[in-house]
Amino acid sequence: MSAIDTIAVHVEPRRPWRHPLQNVTTVVAIGVLSALGGFGVVALTGLAGNLGWFVAFVGCAVIVSWIAGRFRSKVAAADLVATVVIGAAAATVLIPWSSLIYTVVSKGSEVIYTGWFTHDMSVTAADDAFNVGGVSHAIVGTLIIISIATLISVPIGIASAVYIVEIRGRFSKMVRFLTQAMSGVPSIVAGLFIYSTLVILVFEKFNALAGAFALSILMLPTVARTSEEVLKLVPEDLRSASYALGASQVSTTLRVTLPTVRSGLVTAAVLGVARIAGETAPLLLTSLYLVSFSTDLTGKPMATLPTYTFGNLQIGTENAVARAWGGSLTLLVLIFILFLLARLLAGRGSGK
Repeated sequence: MSAIDTIAVHVEPRRPWRHPLQNVTTVVAIGVLSALGGFGVVALTGLAGNLGWFVAFVGCAVIVSWIAGRFRSKVAAADLVATVVIGAAAATVLIPWSSLIYTVVSKGSEVIYTGWFTHDMSVTAADDAFNVGGVSHAIVGTLIIISIATLISVPIGIASAVYIVEIRGRFSKMVRFLTQAMSGVPSIVAGLFIYSTLVILVFEKFNALAGAFALSILMLPTVARTSEEVLKLVPEDLRSASYALGASQVSTTLRVTLPTVRSGLVTAAVLGVARIAGETAPLLLTSLYLVSFSTDLTGKPMATLPTYTFGNLQIGTENAVARAWGGSLTLLVLIFILFLLARLLAGRGSGK
């Protein structure tokens, strides 16, 4: 064996996402020059504010990156311009979201105190100081109504998706058409339907159960359509292997297909909850609002965070509007907690 044969050649794979130091320096220089150019454009034109500077910055960055890239080659210039455009697109998506979160947190945190989550508004007016009153009644009402709507919509939505994808029955096209049509129903129409049927004819009063039925109408198409797309991702070979082992269609669906896409089905449920969490119009026509704590499902109205926010915003005074922002912040935090719990439950035992 020769010495050449004993030499071990170690080849490192290329990592195109890790740019050399020269490219990083170029990007930093382009960013600095574009920022200065943005300030100059804002000072000389009618653009104003942070958004005006951002538009000017992106325009300057495209021009500067093209000029800098031309010193190397056309390919380098196109690469730099594409980097700027993609980064600007990502920032454009991130700016409204971050601005929304910052606004809700900064304005809603003013009213948060130790008793905010344990007191209701039964003995507190909207104009009172921020050290009294709270949203415990609205939090409990929101959880109750959303839970009931979820218990109604998720099983029906998943069952309809299974019928369309797994069973492929005679009416599968009709079921798909109805779910797609329901996704376009305005929320106020769903509220009016439940108001004219259940609230007036059956219960004869506003209540939480009617609100849950109204929200389930809005939640159902989201869960059904998302679950359908998730089930389509299951390979046909997996179903065929189950059938080859002697399993029935029901057993294959319950023991193979659904467990395979469990996390996707949980995501469908979370998307459905996110769809209805902030709905106000259907609740104003069904569950209405109550200033005190209540768990009665059919006997009287029930408060929710959306109706609490809407009611305080209608009053319009400074303290009332601040309480409305506090209700919005509480709703965001509540939905975030529910999302985390759902993801934890979906991921448990995924390796089995």
